[in-house]
Amino acid sequence: MGIPSPLLTRDQIAARILAGETIVIIDNQVIRVPPSWLASHPGGPLAILHFVGRDATDEAHAFHSQDTLKRMNGYVVGTVETGNNGWLPLVPPIMNGWTRRLGQDGKLEWYNEATPVKSSDYTPSAPASEIMLIKKDEGAPSSQGPSLSTLQPPPTALTPKLQAQHSAAYKELHKRITEAGLYETPFLTGYGPEVVRYSLLASFAAFFYSRGWLVPSAICLGFFWQQLTFFVHDLGHLGVTHNWVYDRLIAIFVADFLGGLSVGWWVNNHNVHHLVTNHPTHDPDIQHLPFFAISPIFFNSLYSSYYKRVLVFDAFSKLLISVQHKLYYIVLSLARFNLYRLSYTYLAKTAFEPKRAVGGRWWWWSEIFCLGLFYCWFLRVLKGCGSWQNSLLYLLVSHIAASPVHVQIVLSHFSRSTEDLGVTESFFARQLRTTVDVICSPSIEFVHGGLHLQVTHHLFPRLPRHNLRKASELVKQFAKKQGLEYAEFGFVEGNGDVLGVLKSVSDQMKIMGMVADAEIQEAIKGHD
Repeated sequence: MGIPSPLLTRDQIAARILAGETIVIIDNQVIRVPPSWLASHPGGPLAILHFVGRDATDEAHAFHSQDTLKRMNGYVVGTVETGNNGWLPLVPPIMNGWTRRLGQDGKLEWYNEATPVKSSDYTPSAPASEIMLIKKDEGAPSSQGPSLSTLQPPPTALTPKLQAQHSAAYKELHKRITEAGLYETPFLTGYGPEVVRYSLLASFAAFFYSRGWLVPSAICLGFFWQQLTFFVHDLGHLGVTHNWVYDRLIAIFVADFLGGLSVGWWVNNHNVHHLVTNHPTHDPDIQHLPFFAISPIFFNSLYSSYYKRVLVFDAFSKLLISVQHKLYYIVLSLARFNLYRLSYTYLAKTAFEPKRAVGGRWWWWSEIFCLGLFYCWFLRVLKGCGSWQNSLLYLLVSHIAASPVHVQIVLSHFSRSTEDLGVTESFFARQLRTTVDVICSPSIEFVHGGLHLQVTHHLFPRLPRHNLRKASELVKQFAKKQGLEYAEFGFVEGNGDVLGVLKSVSDQMKIMGMVADAEIQEAIKGHD
């Protein structure tokens, strides 16, 4: 028998975190993540750093298989007692702007990359638990690292007992879904029709192109890309074969070779989005300045812990935000070009990173190779259009035809809450609060590719999307019992809500501008 793990107190865990250790609580066990594993985590380091000092049991079970969870036992350094109200969480250093990086002596040291600002400095209506990051004050005195007070969560209206109740309900719900066999992929009935659809769209695109019918060909190619996005989404969540190597190999072929986008970038980005959904300073999926701002809080030039830069709210941003509800569909129609930029920037940044924990570095080289093949065939297609005008037409039509997927992605989050209710909030409650479903007939679900059932998907990201509808019925039952809202709306209504949010933020910016102008005029008159 092995040596029993020591029982660690909250203060002891806080001390270890301040000493530089990456500590996460899973199933009442204290997991110490080694720096080597943190750097090579398949889901990216931020997915772990956002849960340092917190109970990540629900999130860990949602994102990992039982085999992976068992392998984590090798990193157990102790246990904790959570009691009836669950673990009293600490605030991860990353949420207060603290990270670890190599110093001049080659050793890891604390680095303050941004300044935390409490909600009272933004709006009186924001919850007291809210912490946002802004640009670091370069004139501020340097510090050796975060302090014990830094790790203490701000006041919150949430009660630990209720959040523990929500967590227990989620565990029971997860058990019910697993026992119902909903994690089993319906290859024949689910992906059979999908493969036929993909093949037909690609065949029609090639047929029309061979006849010189460029616009119909480009439309079919765009629809082909749009449908493949859903397949890559499933693969990135290990929701197809449930094997990391197999799903990643297929995803690289589909995303990189057929679509020209990096699946590695998407997984890194998307995992963070799932874990800190709709948090203005941490969720990259709502950080779209200068084009969009879904909350007035972005007027404060927030710091993005994902992009490691300030989301500057400058004159250009103000111009675009003032008409964002009018430019919404135009911007999204060209959003695929931005995905190219994000993909290639990510691959460039990860070129010299440590090998991933699963499979070494082959994934990076495979992406580069497949992206090269993509440009071989796609540039040849553009060249064969006959003239630069036709090539440009084909390029734009194909990319615009693929753009409905961008509307589908933002639809489930842009109209939802962006408040930060703090680290006490349960995984179950947070996902229901920040996500909404799109009501859709089963006969046209393929158009949405499972993205219309985002609430259930966010709660069970590894669940095969063809089983989401069955699972959603169980989720609705549990949410109702817990007194939590399961939000859903129709596609037209949802678009109206999103446009309403964008217009509301635009109007608030204009009002703030008028107030500022009036104050300036008043000040000028006061000096006359």
